[in-house]
Amino acid sequence: MTHVVDTTQELAAFLRTRRERLDPRELGLPSRRQARRTPGLRREEVAELAGVSTDYIVRLEQGRGLRPSADVVEALARALRLAPVERAYLFNLAQQRPRNADEPATTAAPALARLVADLSPLPAMLMNHRFDILAWNHEMTRLLLDFDTLPPSRRNAMWLCLIHPEIRDFYVDRERVLREGIAHLRTAWAAHPEDRALTDLIAEFITRDEEFARLWAERDIKVNGRGHKVMRHPDVGEIAVQFEVLAPLQDPDQRMVIFRAADDESQSALDRLCAR
Repeated sequence: MTHVVDTTQELAAFLRTRRERLDPRELGLPSRRQARRTPGLRREEVAELAGVSTDYIVRLEQGRGLRPSADVVEALARALRLAPVERAYLFNLAQQRPRNADEPATTAAPALARLVADLSPLPAMLMNHRFDILAWNHEMTRLLLDFDTLPPSRRNAMWLCLIHPEIRDFYVDRERVLREGIAHLRTAWAAHPEDRALTDLIAEFITRDEEFARLWAERDIKVNGRGHKVMRHPDVGEIAVQFEVLAPLQDPDQRMVIFRAADDESQSALDRLCAR
């Protein structure tokens, strides 16, 4: 038998269980003379921590059909000391979209950096939602360029494609690659409206590059998880690759990009390139 999730009742039950598991002493709350009849925090204590009324907490926990705002959900998540996955679950139950308050990663987590290295001999790199390149392996540097030679502010895949003299004409089908990248960037921009650095980066691109400004104005939206590119490498000629984009579960705003040769000739070219 299939049961449809009643989000109102699940929200009520989830709030109750998370309230009851908290130890008041760990939160620095004053002790009370009257013994607690139930474990965890009282509703009025959660209300005070979240900045809402006790009656509001009562109605939420009784499943009376309230739909808390994103601000209230965030306040409840902080008051109940929810882990990131629990916070996301609470937002889903409340049918609200969380604000991405955390700054995006500008360095790769050690485990992800090791994974990028371990993917050799496949060219691989890790990017954040801005297209900043956070980690890469030897094969990717041979295929594209040595990212260590760039200042960190220019280790950005879109900047390289638009402005870097070696990469600007690197792709055989440049307009398609650029169009898809801009559509992906617009999707990330809408998902992170508070990311001032991303907004500033897009403004720079619009100002400096007419092609970017034209394609950005078309407002195409796309999340490109896999595809095909043909690269015009100065040392070994054309290399056709299939790429796959994976998102780590614990870092969903980061992207692992993995290239594979699309045919035998391209594989031979990659082998010669990486053996140098």
